[in-house]
Amino acid sequence: MIPVLLGVSIFVFVGMHVVPGDVATLLLGDKATPESLARLQHELGLDQPIYVQYYRFISKAIRGDFGISLRTRQPAWREVWWALPMTIELSICAIIVAILIGIPVGVLAALRQYSLFDSLSMVAVLIGVSMPIFWTGLILLMLFGGRLHWLPIGGILDEGIILQRITGIHLIDALVVGDTKAFNSALRHLVLPSIALGSIPMATIARMTRSAMLEVLRQDYVRTARSKGLAERIVIIRHALRNALIPVVTVIGLQLGLLLSGAVLTETVFALPGLGRLAITSLLARDYAVVQAVVIVSALMIVVINLAVDLLYAYLDPRIHYT
Repeated sequence: MIPVLLGVSIFVFVGMHVVPGDVATLLLGDKATPESLARLQHELGLDQPIYVQYYRFISKAIRGDFGISLRTRQPAWREVWWALPMTIELSICAIIVAILIGIPVGVLAALRQYSLFDSLSMVAVLIGVSMPIFWTGLILLMLFGGRLHWLPIGGILDEGIILQRITGIHLIDALVVGDTKAFNSALRHLVLPSIALGSIPMATIARMTRSAMLEVLRQDYVRTARSKGLAERIVIIRHALRNALIPVVTVIGLQLGLLLSGAVLTETVFALPGLGRLAITSLLARDYAVVQAVVIVSALMIVVINLAVDLLYAYLDPRIHYT
């Protein structure tokens, strides 16, 4: 994890410094005098060699200090901390939708291989993988929000609802304070973006589940379990599905890491103030500190999730041991 995070920090630091544009000019404007530009560059440490700047950056980042936002004049970690719960809430809802639909579809497709259901489900999976998220989101908005008026078309709470921020995750905050109206409103607002964001993971999980189940169903221990007279439901769930879950869990972990790293298009289409939207806004404003903080926090979440997935293998398969 440490070499990965170190490599990410180097990449994002160098990348932000090779982007055209000067921070001092952006702050002072095009009409700033050379003297004022030089003074501000010295104050920000921009006149130092890049390796010196990186050392100063990484030594502070280890302590959680990513610098000051150029747009809001607030600490960069505070900007990220404010946007992170929205991305976590959206990503978890999206991966739940993907799991609840993807795994059953994959299992049924494997059990009914070459049937009409198998063919139609795999066609639907291909469509789900191929459709861009922004296009799926717009279609859902136009159909269920604009034409049918079943669900909200943007935001996270209905107008007039004020929810006390505790964790920043609206569903949890509403439950903590016992605000049923706010909970229902937040849940309704999350339906469309969760489906849009979860469409690609859903398709990926369904394909992987089908492939893993087909391989497991051919194993000797599955035939032995059936020959013992066990109910088909027990054979499928206890013997086949559990052994097929290792590659599926890997895919789920990777997909969740990607979702948590910032669903830029979904957050933009549905006007959700998450990490992805914050990254785009900060990048366009040359807000280096916030962009670096977003990327490093996203990378940290991905490597932690991958570690959790590796540890979960030992639970799913007792033959796996970590020493």
